[in-house]
Amino acid sequence: MRHPLKAVVFDFDGTLAIPTIDFHEMKRRAYLAVKEVYPNLPDLDGLPLLEWLEMAKQQAASEQLSIMAQIDEAAIAAAKDVELEAATRSDLFDWGRPLLSELRDRNITPCIVTRNCTEAVRIVFPDVDEYCPIVLTRDDVPSVKPDPDHLHRALALACCPPEEALMAGDHIMDIHTGKAAGTLTAGVCTGEATRADFEAEQPDFIAKDCWELFLQLTSTT
Repeated sequence: MRHPLKAVVFDFDGTLAIPTIDFHEMKRRAYLAVKEVYPNLPDLDGLPLLEWLEMAKQQAASEQLSIMAQIDEAAIAAAKDVELEAATRSDLFDWGRPLLSELRDRNITPCIVTRNCTEAVRIVFPDVDEYCPIVLTRDDVPSVKPDPDHLHRALALACCPPEEALMAGDHIMDIHTGKAAGTLTAGVCTGEATRADFEAEQPDFIAKDCWELFLQLTSTT
């Protein structure tokens, strides 16, 4: 390895797995579901679903309404329906399992941190435990990325300090997460963000996909 890494932490959808989630549909369904519980619901305002959900709960709390649990339940149930539907249409990229095996052969721990639910990850990657010993979905943590706590928890399980780890993902959120956590960062152009999007964020690496990233990391030139 050009860099002495002990762990590589991957996003999942769009990074290791073919992206099939329609996030606009997810937010639309979640909005309609929560609207039945909380008619005074704030607009989505372009926020990601979980951040918008937190804003909605804060607004309900400011109105002294005791419906936070119902808001959570309605939104997450609607979002999970979309995630599970999408999972049945997805799969790992062809290089996914060989890449994870290569890392483990080099004594580098592969980890997954994702805002997706555990059930969806295991539909797409049913043998994940054979290849990736650490998987933290939104079901496993109190705060999801871009909160660095999500990444720090994975690294703690890997017994790896941040400076000896790399965060890789297809969204600029993954770059923000890695930088906040103190890891190296890599953007891969297999999902939402373009190379230009990543260049603006100045990660340590930009690659076509995670296999090309692996080749960059192992290059001796």
